[in-house]
Amino acid sequence: MKAFSKARLTKTEVRTWNASANADSLMKVLVAVAAFTVIAILTAIAFELYLNSLPSISKFGISFIWGTTWDVSTEMFGALPFIFGTFVTSLLALLIGLPISLGVAIFLSEKVKSRRMVTRSIGTLVELLAAVPSVIYGLWGLFFLSPLLRRYVETPLHDYLGFVPLFAGTPFGLDFFTAGVLLAIMIIPTVSAISRDVLNAVPNSQREAMYSLGATHWEVIWKAVLPYARSGIFGATILGLARAVGETMAVTMVIGNEPKITASLFSGGYTLAAVIANQFTEATGQLYISSLIEIGLVLFFMALAINTFARLLIWKMKRGMNIRV
Repeated sequence: MKAFSKARLTKTEVRTWNASANADSLMKVLVAVAAFTVIAILTAIAFELYLNSLPSISKFGISFIWGTTWDVSTEMFGALPFIFGTFVTSLLALLIGLPISLGVAIFLSEKVKSRRMVTRSIGTLVELLAAVPSVIYGLWGLFFLSPLLRRYVETPLHDYLGFVPLFAGTPFGLDFFTAGVLLAIMIIPTVSAISRDVLNAVPNSQREAMYSLGATHWEVIWKAVLPYARSGIFGATILGLARAVGETMAVTMVIGNEPKITASLFSGGYTLAAVIANQFTEATGQLYISSLIEIGLVLFFMALAINTFARLLIWKMKRGMNIRV
């Protein structure tokens, strides 16, 4: 059929047809190369981290993951305090930052959508937070946020709720709590910007259907808009979580840098990224360097696991929505 159609074309049309077919084939090759390049880069990163982590892996094995001792003098290294610190600060960042980010997104996409000047002004200011370098956040957190939280948040919480393990200990300002609050501020532009775009993409038919049933504006947002956009909002949340997990400089400057596992948010801690940034340039000895690189390998697989888990949940959400429809 293709040969018959081609036979009826003029010479000029045949050349044009051949050029289009060649361009289409070339484009397929180029996009395939681009896709496999990404896979190759990820594989190369994982392989290089694994290769340089072999001395640490050979000595400590899987116990490196749950080891709690990080002693350079005796060359005993365990990653659990850093995994714990990463988990605590990232979770705290989500608990604080996600509601604020959703509030900003709902305000801009649902409340003042018709006021273009207000929407653009606030939206631009929020997005500008993403352009601030992390070291600037760290300096601001060290000299402004840390003393502010210590005086007006941590000290009152300790005075009135010090019997609760979360608020026990002496408020110092350089701790899990300050790091979590700073990370929450840092993820707000990412989560709010993507959530805003997702909410704007919700069809107006969803809103109009609820209004026709006599729903209030808040009921429309809560029962029609947010459920429709939940997979996109969840994706934005995961991107914010990835930012929090991998953040280095800002956290290093305000977390206290103590490899501890404690229930108190007012205790100094460490994260996986922070310990690499803080100690790698000073590391001596093959085992010490290898252990820090294995910390990087753990962080790499943690980020990979988070993204894989998020993809599975988003797929499950979309599948559930399709079944209900």
